[in-house]
Amino acid sequence: MRAETHSLSLITQRGIAVGVVSAEFEREGGEHRARGRRGALREREAILAYLFMLPGGLLLVLFMAYPFFLGIYLSLTNKLVGFSDFDIVWFENYRWYFDDTIFRQTVRNTFIYGFVTVPFKLFLGLGLALLLNERFHFSRLIRAGLLLPWIVPTAISSLAWLMLFDAVLSPVSWVLKDWGLVGSNINFLGDANNARASLCLANIWRGIPFFAVSILAGLQAVPNDLHEAAALDGASARQRFVSVTLPVIRNIMLISTLFSIIWTFSDFQLIYVLTKGGPANMTHVFGTFAYQSMAVGDIAGAAAISLYMFPILAVFAIILLRFVRKED
Repeated sequence: MRAETHSLSLITQRGIAVGVVSAEFEREGGEHRARGRRGALREREAILAYLFMLPGGLLLVLFMAYPFFLGIYLSLTNKLVGFSDFDIVWFENYRWYFDDTIFRQTVRNTFIYGFVTVPFKLFLGLGLALLLNERFHFSRLIRAGLLLPWIVPTAISSLAWLMLFDAVLSPVSWVLKDWGLVGSNINFLGDANNARASLCLANIWRGIPFFAVSILAGLQAVPNDLHEAAALDGASARQRFVSVTLPVIRNIMLISTLFSIIWTFSDFQLIYVLTKGGPANMTHVFGTFAYQSMAVGDIAGAAAISLYMFPILAVFAIILLRFVRKED
């Protein structure tokens, strides 16, 4: 009887052990299958991500990478529009334009155009964004109207500025003469210095809304609790702006400045409508000077002029992006 009881006990213990081991194997098998399903899901998600990226990648290759490398190739040749025969001249185009007085004036004009307009657009846009961030009557309507200079096609708004700067019919000259501030009409676009100032003014007017809207979006993300806490600690409005607001919108300001520099250096429509690079090639920037070279069939020279912008803009991009990453 005791032997039978002992045998039954051993059988029961072995059964329990086998059951535990089987359950453990089943649990491990379930975890393995779950990991396998998760891995397969991740693989499918990765494939799906590449499929979503494919159209954008093709567009970048087709409309950005291909023209860029084609421009580099053409700048190393003496290719003329309408002629199939051309030779590789390597860096001869770059050397020739580097010694050209009009090109040097173009480089100076571009830097003046960029370094004068971008700071004005930044600080005026910042001030306008701070003003529109406050709540007052018709604030939403004013915010919508703020976009008009940016929404209106540049060619159309440039025609309005062309009328304002007309040497004979300019209402600005009429008003100033009526007030006795000037004795005759101002030659806005016929004098080199006046023409540069007029172009800068028009560009500032057009670019302020971009900065204002971008910075305003960043201001909306600043928590009010931080301002309230700083105010309770006795911080002034200036201290709250420097210590609370500015760190939040700093990266937005840097990225907006980078975009504005790129767009300003590559500007074409505004300058071409107003001055076409005149008077006497004194207001050319890279875009208009390259177009002038292209207009006479020198596609290789136009490519070389355009590519002179690349290292300049690359330096600005590296500097500003390093500030952004340093903050991160």
